[in-house]
Amino acid sequence: MDNLINKQRTEEIIKFLNSLDIHSKRFVEIINKKDKSIIRNFNEALTHSSANKIVNYEKLEFFGDAVLRLSASDFIERKYKNMSVGNRSELRSQIVSDQWLTELGKKIFIEKVIIKGSKAMGDENSKETIIAETTEALIGAIYKCFNSINEVNIWLDNFWEKDSELYLKAPHKYNAKSALQEWCQRHGFELPIYKIYEISQTNGDPRRFSCEIYLNGSKEACSFGHSHKKAEKNAATILIEKILKKEQI
Repeated sequence: MDNLINKQRTEEIIKFLNSLDIHSKRFVEIINKKDKSIIRNFNEALTHSSANKIVNYEKLEFFGDAVLRLSASDFIERKYKNMSVGNRSELRSQIVSDQWLTELGKKIFIEKVIIKGSKAMGDENSKETIIAETTEALIGAIYKCFNSINEVNIWLDNFWEKDSELYLKAPHKYNAKSALQEWCQRHGFELPIYKIYEISQTNGDPRRFSCEIYLNGSKEACSFGHSHKKAEKNAATILIEKILKKEQI
């Protein structure tokens, strides 16, 4: 495995990790020592299975999922001591979601250091999923440096401080489908029906899929997205915001 990590790749990993700007002296020191086991750990986290069937991010992604949830729970406990358990659960679901991980991965430009096979490189549909999964693996790798969530919290707290406040101000914008379902249940409506149509064959096209939402048989909203999930979310966001606006009048 050491033979596969050449000097150029080692320097690339170290440069990327330093760019994360994790304000921990011991993290900076352990990275800059260029310890083979540490570099191997992060190289694994940044390698997709299409490039290496044996050594890739899948195990660290699985591990990182648990680390992320623990770290987020710790953040919420420190930041929102009086928040109810139900609200804590809902907030945590947002700040550990695949969408949140994808956005974090984009902010740190993780895609530039992911090793992919040729098949994954040309698959636009899996691009965001790979970013989210690799970011989760990175979190697992950071934990493994010290077997502690300390450095994970030092890094992620800065993002969660801002993102949690945005979510709490307007939760329907981040989980529109759940908000719409809850509104229907409160007002005696049948659950919303989502109808998806593929209107483009182009991968990554933001209008590839169209989604229509029906309430009690009546079409109430329509929107587009590059995936089924995105089209549904966009349509649900439009509808729940329209409903909330009417209720405020």
